[in-house]
Amino acid sequence: MSIKNELCGLALPRRAWLRQMGAGFGAIGLANAIASNDASAAALSFGTGLEGLPHFRPRAKRVIFLLMNGAPSHVDTFDPKPMLAKFEGDQPTGKLYNESKGSGFMPSPFKFAAHGQSGVVMSELLPNLAKHADDICVIRSMHTSVPNHEPGLLMMNCGHLQPIRPSLGSWAVYGLGSENSNLPSFVVLCPGKPVVGPQLWSNSFLPGQFQGTAVDTNDLDVEKMIAHIRHPTLGRVEQREQLDLMLAINRRHMEQRQNDSILDEQIRAMELAFQMQDQASEAFDVSRESVETRDMYGTTPYGQSCLLARRLVERGVRMVQVQYVTKQNKQPWDTHSNNNSQHEKLCADSDRATAALLTDLKSRGLLEDTLVIWGGEFGRTPYSQLNQSKGDAKPGRDHHHTGFSMFLAGGGTKGGLTYGQTDEFGMNAVQDRVHVHDLHATILHLMGIDHTRLTYRYSGRDYRLTDVHGKVVTDLFA
Repeated sequence: MSIKNELCGLALPRRAWLRQMGAGFGAIGLANAIASNDASAAALSFGTGLEGLPHFRPRAKRVIFLLMNGAPSHVDTFDPKPMLAKFEGDQPTGKLYNESKGSGFMPSPFKFAAHGQSGVVMSELLPNLAKHADDICVIRSMHTSVPNHEPGLLMMNCGHLQPIRPSLGSWAVYGLGSENSNLPSFVVLCPGKPVVGPQLWSNSFLPGQFQGTAVDTNDLDVEKMIAHIRHPTLGRVEQREQLDLMLAINRRHMEQRQNDSILDEQIRAMELAFQMQDQASEAFDVSRESVETRDMYGTTPYGQSCLLARRLVERGVRMVQVQYVTKQNKQPWDTHSNNNSQHEKLCADSDRATAALLTDLKSRGLLEDTLVIWGGEFGRTPYSQLNQSKGDAKPGRDHHHTGFSMFLAGGGTKGGLTYGQTDEFGMNAVQDRVHVHDLHATILHLMGIDHTRLTYRYSGRDYRLTDVHGKVVTDLFA
């Protein structure tokens, strides 16, 4: 006797059926089945964004955010400051800097040069990115609200200093929906747990379907990256019977109770999981790439995450975030000591893989409408820091939020541009200043969204990613 014939007449509560029959990551899914039989199915569609969006023609169809956890040093990468050598050892002044516990201003030991036809200036630590000088837009005038990792990461990811708001990726897919029905629309590639953790890709008060899907890329075996991708006991035919049975139970439930949003979100997640059984195994399998392509990215977790990010966006994933973390270090770029040698190692990995990503996207015709973002939660001080408690004689750099650098590439941005300036020491953004709120407004604009009109009513108030702030930096657009 089939599962359906044996059980469909029993009147168990719907939640009980979901618990008893959900014995695998992809065991149950109903949205597609309902879609063919029920007028209410429109609300369960994976691909549907908000009515009226995009607000205008999008330049970027998809986004890859390369987040350098711990904060890279701008004066060692994209913002050369010769005055640091002239005033080496002098103590900075001002209320933010009068407790500096280092040896004063510390010049970068790395040489800088102009590259490409545009003359974008970069450090010698970035030889591969230098070949893409005419593809990238360096913002030297970034600033944010605080110089601490937790609130800094929350600001960069969620537009707020506290863990109470949805992330950038969640807002984007809430507004625009998904371009596929077989993979998540927002994926976070994370070979370790960053400071703050899952709140950095949280949906918060947005519906649960807009939560980012985190994938551990330490082990590239697909079944280890995505837990329970296969049902432990049932084949596709038996799972089909479960779907048919659950459809009957859901119809009965929907007739009696309207607008059960939590269960609707569970149904969406289960349907996606069911579809992923077929699609994820192919999409997440980087071993399908040529040896030459894999070598181009490098074999580190960050390198392979960048390669996986490319595979995902070309298969319709709208937002991919690559967290530069390791199992051993939640914030590798946090170079409080031994800044120079640490940046040599970190930049070698990041430079190779990031440049490979740009090369790969460009060769496939994807860079034009894929926005790539590179940067940390803030920068590092132009003056030194000595970790005296550890007896460390090799100086580092402390957290720095009043001026730092990031870059954008593709997705309608103006390649070969250096935008904004910090002062002569790299202490403060002084020209064409760009706050994180402005960055978020600009990213959404490139995706076809007016950031002031992407709102969600919660607890009696309309919320948005940029709160009451944010201006679109149109000078960055091609």
